[in-house]
Amino acid sequence: MAAKKKTAAKKVAKKAPAKRTVKKVAKKSAAKKTVAKKRVAKKVAKKAPAKRTVKKVAKKSAAKKSVAKKKVAKKSTAKKAAVKKKVAKKAPAKRAVKKSAPIRVSTPSAPVVAPKPVAAKPVVAPKQSASDRVKFLVVAGIVILAVIVWSKSGKEGDDAAPAPSISQSAEPTESASATPTETAAVAAVEAPSKFVALKSADGLKLRWVAPTAVDGLTGYNVEIRAKGAGDWTTIATVPADQLSQDVTKSSDTGWTQFRVSSVYSDGQTASATVFGIPGEFK
Repeated sequence: MAAKKKTAAKKVAKKAPAKRTVKKVAKKSAAKKTVAKKRVAKKVAKKAPAKRTVKKVAKKSAAKKSVAKKKVAKKSTAKKAAVKKKVAKKAPAKRAVKKSAPIRVSTPSAPVVAPKPVAAKPVVAPKQSASDRVKFLVVAGIVILAVIVWSKSGKEGDDAAPAPSISQSAEPTESASATPTETAAVAAVEAPSKFVALKSADGLKLRWVAPTAVDGLTGYNVEIRAKGAGDWTTIATVPADQLSQDVTKSSDTGWTQFRVSSVYSDGQTASATVFGIPGEFK
């Protein structure tokens, strides 16, 4: 029994150092754990300021972004307001320009546009003058008288003395009657140009340009014809230095043709292009 106790005591004695070593190991492991926890705590403590700085940077960047957005928004609103002000300023200016713009009224400088009726061909005077006709008649009369005298002298058997006396008496009378009607023939005859009608207060103002052939030009005949039918009616005969004529409008119905002709000293005339205007004139 005693031996058993000794062996048990020895075993207990051996187990006691083993327990102590286990405790020491447990203490060391606990110390290591505490050290590891401290290190982890330190790392966490270090990371926490870093996270805080990151958050601060994020806040600052967000604040900068918001400030930039506000500035951009303010600038855009300021630009929009400036544009609106400019547009608002320009709009009254445009309205004022529109209000101040003069209303164009048809002035007498623009030719009246009229329907184009069938234009009558201008009457061209015969080239043979009245003086040539008179001369021809005088010569024919003299020849007839000479034949009559010669026939009478042959029947009576007398000499031809009466023939000169009859011819002498006939020549002065015929020449005297022909002298007042003889006029110098005009070499060149020309119609007026650029014949137009301009509006006036009472009707129309007819205008034209003088022809280049002015030798023997005595004036102009202004004529009208209602509805392009019938005879021409002369409403005015103006001198060569007058290049216009006023006509009065009497009615808005129908239409009237107008003609202006150059008149020369030998009786020849030359007409400008005929045109028509709505309404009746006099």
